[in-house]
Amino acid sequence: MIRTILLPAILVLSTILPLAGCKTNPATGRSQFQAMSRDQEIEIGESVKDELTDEYGGAFPDQSVQNYVREVGLRLVEHVEPQYKDLPWEFTLLDSEVINAFALPGGKVFLSRGLVVMMRDEAQMAGVIGHEIGHVTARHINDRIARQTGFAVGATVLGAVSRSDAARIGASVIVGAGGVYMLSYGRDEEIEADTLGMRYMARAGYDPRAQLEVMEILRDASGGSHPPEFLSTHPLPQTRIQRIERELRRDYAHTQDNPDYQRYPDRFRTRMLDRLPGN
Repeated sequence: MIRTILLPAILVLSTILPLAGCKTNPATGRSQFQAMSRDQEIEIGESVKDELTDEYGGAFPDQSVQNYVREVGLRLVEHVEPQYKDLPWEFTLLDSEVINAFALPGGKVFLSRGLVVMMRDEAQMAGVIGHEIGHVTARHINDRIARQTGFAVGATVLGAVSRSDAARIGASVIVGAGGVYMLSYGRDEEIEADTLGMRYMARAGYDPRAQLEVMEILRDASGGSHPPEFLSTHPLPQTRIQRIERELRRDYAHTQDNPDYQRYPDRFRTRMLDRLPGN
């Protein structure tokens, strides 16, 4: 079904693509081709979230833990650009030992139990969530889907395919055979998400150095026999860590040893780690 939709959409779009246009993304400040509408992004996220949740063992079965993750996520959302605040944001802890985190179009953010147990405080968790929020506000999935489908989804703006067909096209890019999350990012997209994540967490009163610490934790874990799945979709070259270090020195020096920017290790221990198996 996807192929039968995709080919005519590409053919139609090849003649009308110049009309689609670009807009400046308020989060990144860069011009961005509008491959999907806001409603289409939301529908794509809704269409695949249950499948991916099941693939990673389902949501962790402790509502108090889920409430905690949601509280931290929504605290960060309060500081995103106004155009993104009213997305249908959801934040879910997955009951999986796989070390991973990802976001879907329209504001669906997931992190795994296997990743959370590697952390020491709430600020580190906020760093991961903020990074994934950054992928959403930068509309990186819009960019990746557009490239991987030859801008076919963008044709929906001009009526080439229906909104629901656009969701199926986008879903086929995000979820591969067997329900495996397939979408991966490049270095520039990761750096952009790092920058946005640090922006949101600092605005929310978290110490942005915590994001650097998470990257270092993941880098160290990559040397084992089972490298984090996170690194297969979120590449972590040393240059990316160096870029975060430069931003901390240049833009966030005022946050260091400043009581206005907190870590909350005790709250993280009691509301998260103590409620997870093996902790």
